[in-house]
Amino acid sequence: MAVGAEQGRLGENGRSNAPSRDAGSSPCSSLKMFLGALSFAYFSKSLSGSYMKSTITQLERRFDIPSYLIGVIDGSFEVGNLLVIAFVSYFGAKLHRPKIIAIGCLLMSIGTFIIALPHFIIGRYEFETSVRWEINSTDSPAPCPKNSAAIVAQGSVLPGVPNTKCEGESNMSMWIYVLLGNVLRGIGETPVQPLGISYIDDFASQENAALYVGCVQTISVVGPVFGYLLGSMCAKIYVDIGFVNMETISIGPSDSRWVGAWWLGYLIAGVLTLLSAVPFWFLPRSLPVGQKGATRCTPEQTSFIKDSPLLENKYPADEPTGFLEMARDFIPTLRILLGNPIYLIYLCVTIIQLNSLIGMVTYKPKYIEQHFGQSASKANFLMGVVNIPAVALGMFSGGLCMKKLKLSLMGAAKFAFSTSLIGYFLSLFFFAMSCENAKVAGVTVPYDGMDVLLFDKPSAFTACNSDCVCSANDWDPVCGEDGITYVSPCLAGCTRSDGSGSNTVFAQCSCVGSAGNLTARTGQCLDREDCDRMFPYFLALSVITSFIISLGGTPGYMLLIRCIEPQLKSLALGFHALATRTLAGIPAPIYFGAIIDTTCLKWGQKRCGGIGACRIYNTAAYRTAYLGLTLSLRSASFLVCIPGFLLLRQQVRREQRNAVRGALANGGAEMEALGKDETADREAAVVPETKSVREPVVRDTEGSQPTAEHHSRDRETRL
Repeated sequence: MAVGAEQGRLGENGRSNAPSRDAGSSPCSSLKMFLGALSFAYFSKSLSGSYMKSTITQLERRFDIPSYLIGVIDGSFEVGNLLVIAFVSYFGAKLHRPKIIAIGCLLMSIGTFIIALPHFIIGRYEFETSVRWEINSTDSPAPCPKNSAAIVAQGSVLPGVPNTKCEGESNMSMWIYVLLGNVLRGIGETPVQPLGISYIDDFASQENAALYVGCVQTISVVGPVFGYLLGSMCAKIYVDIGFVNMETISIGPSDSRWVGAWWLGYLIAGVLTLLSAVPFWFLPRSLPVGQKGATRCTPEQTSFIKDSPLLENKYPADEPTGFLEMARDFIPTLRILLGNPIYLIYLCVTIIQLNSLIGMVTYKPKYIEQHFGQSASKANFLMGVVNIPAVALGMFSGGLCMKKLKLSLMGAAKFAFSTSLIGYFLSLFFFAMSCENAKVAGVTVPYDGMDVLLFDKPSAFTACNSDCVCSANDWDPVCGEDGITYVSPCLAGCTRSDGSGSNTVFAQCSCVGSAGNLTARTGQCLDREDCDRMFPYFLALSVITSFIISLGGTPGYMLLIRCIEPQLKSLALGFHALATRTLAGIPAPIYFGAIIDTTCLKWGQKRCGGIGACRIYNTAAYRTAYLGLTLSLRSASFLVCIPGFLLLRQQVRREQRNAVRGALANGGAEMEALGKDETADREAAVVPETKSVREPVVRDTEGSQPTAEHHSRDRETRL
């Protein structure tokens, strides 16, 4: 009897029909606790994801890697997601979903901590500099040594001689840890969205489910704002803060060698993600199924709805089905889905546009840094405070417009296309917002200061520094009094230095000025008035275009849902996510970074040899490559939209004709039925007595005997 009673408490698939006591609280409070935990998990994962993008330039400089490798690291998150998404989507729904989400958050936290690990094992950051580190030292080494003996006395390395400091260092690059940590983050993030949203949809009331999902999605938009703000804060702090004397640091946040405390943000994001896993361990596997139809979760409603026949198909996805049967059905179903030309064209359009969007967003902070001379901290701050809120407001406004205008399928397609097209034309103005290249002697301009570009034949050596034994590979820029940046004090021909740290002044520089023998100070010349005037206009146009383009996000997503059959909706959404992650999320950062690398003018050199991070770019080429690739992809997507509109118009007209035919057919059937009823009524009115005489004996459906009324009618007939 105990076993029977226990089985009576369990519904189909082992789900409890009785109030759950696992959480020690009421079903409503358990659902609200899950909603709060899921919102916090969404916030944590979106914060860490946006923080990863905000540290791109910091990681490049810290590990001396080019942009395409940063693209590989950024795309590794999608790789980790794709590795387990099929298993999590299928098996996760049959297991304890809150605990699966908790495990995912735990893995995300571990992956985030692994990303920060290299900072604690790689040693202190050493940037290229010829500035003295000893504050109280009376020695003033000559920036421009005249012979090799002077170089050896200063402890420097002769040009072309291998650096002995390489011996004993690990051959494995430290950025591998960042890559592996990001893959683990992608694996851990996989169950959060599908299992979390399905849990809410299963146990929330019909009218509250959409509201709860909307709240969670809103929180996921707030996370990137704080992620970029965290990136801005950490970029201001020197990477080895607390371990070095800041008075000895001769570079600032605007210097191309500056590396902020990138690791600090990952520790903060890791702690937040770890905390987000805690509540899920205390949530029940399932809540009472009656809560789906209850709005106030009262005991009366729960007991009333518990026996409702509408709950029979509540969990159709969990019905036992053989693996072979599912495998046999999968390929034909997928063939039917991909046989829908509108869905296929929509998939191609979104893949192309997401390539453009992901590549643009990934390298936008770097573009602001390199093109407009802004610091990494300011670029991240503007992304978090200005761009991300504009995108969120655009998505919300797009959904509101769709509701107010009551857009049809064709209306939603036209709305999404028009907003994207307007944003495209506005983006063309970015080409006009250009800045001149920084004047770097021997790289962009000759040593005489003439405005002649040297991109094709750069020459670091000239007559004014021919007496100095210098290395052309070093990047230790100084700003001369003539407003030109020199690659190093040695190449500027400076023979004396005064001061220490960032206050160092180089004197008797033979290459500075037309007459020579002028002074130079540490750091690159930052006086670019044209960029300072142009940057506010760039920022305003960026906000406007982000808002307009994001207006079509919600109508475009609704188009995806409406253009397919209802029974294929889940497969269509899943395949869409899989295709966009594989063909856009992974490759876009890689080839965008590779194309940006082709515009580099001066590469940094690793201590052990090899190309490091880029120090200065060709501004015009960078702008053309970055904006040109972004807009070219969007142009291609518009061309693919043309056959999509033609097919969509045909489908809409075909559905309208079918609806009219169906209405006419139904109307004819109703008229025919109505005519038959009228004829039957007239016949009944004309011969009522005859019909009563000829009426046979009526028996009930169970074969019972004739009633007393029937016997009475028989007697009247005989009389």
